[in-house]
Amino acid sequence: MPDLWMPGADRFDIGDHAPTDGGPAKALAHITWDRNATKAKPQDLVPFTNLRTYFGTNASGRAVAPHILWDPFTGRMVQFVPANSRSKSLADRAGGTRTNRAGSVVLQIEALFFPWCRVDGKVYESLDDTPGKGWEELHAWVKSWGVPDVWPNGRPEDYTRNEHNWETKPGWYPHKGVPENDHTDPGSWFAFPAAPRPTSGAQQYEPFPGAAWFSKGRKSPVVARMHDRLVAVGCNQYKSSANKDTIGSGDVASYEAWMRKCGFTGSDAKWPPGPTSWAKLKVPKV
Repeated sequence: MPDLWMPGADRFDIGDHAPTDGGPAKALAHITWDRNATKAKPQDLVPFTNLRTYFGTNASGRAVAPHILWDPFTGRMVQFVPANSRSKSLADRAGGTRTNRAGSVVLQIEALFFPWCRVDGKVYESLDDTPGKGWEELHAWVKSWGVPDVWPNGRPEDYTRNEHNWETKPGWYPHKGVPENDHTDPGSWFAFPAAPRPTSGAQQYEPFPGAAWFSKGRKSPVVARMHDRLVAVGCNQYKSSANKDTIGSGDVASYEAWMRKCGFTGSDAKWPPGPTSWAKLKVPKV
């Protein structure tokens, strides 16, 4: 399955886990907006550690914690609950449409930002003016959970709060595009990274086939290519190569050795693979 905890993000598990309702996979775009500045009176950006402590240890902050707090100036991120849990950054009125739970995942991202913030002497009016460090990695993790590159209720600059779209369509939603919510953030967001175009003559690799593909007994030429790569990177746990095109216990052991080599630990280093370790393995296209 995809990674429950985003690779590269600090893990600060606040323990307040609860399931989602199922349905279209969603991501939520927020900004922290923890200070009110103006063009005439800009203010310094609040330190990342302040917000990390607020969401991680303060009772009021834990009650509204997102999945990910992201600093677009440095690329630093911290995750408070796993991807398959709801988080609590949206208003959810009793008896109305569900918000924090309304999808197979509802991944909530809080970018550390407020309009007219000042960083290293430079003032930033909107989020998409910032360096956006870490956006490609963050986007790839969100996308691995089935969230498509669309804004069903419009981008932050031009939005609706269409409840039918919210309940039925997957994609990215700005905070101000969610029913029952009256916030006006995030104001802007970054463009989705363009898929890289292959360079003529460059090596092509197999895309991540999805968690369900990694089932014992799966027979495919791709399995043989995966086998060869695991041997090539020094993770050979195979007892025999007789059935190298069929997933077996040797593939499981070898791939888990590869995940450990990639820096994963505990349950994150267990079969089945996620998209991060697969991309690093670089299995050649069949």
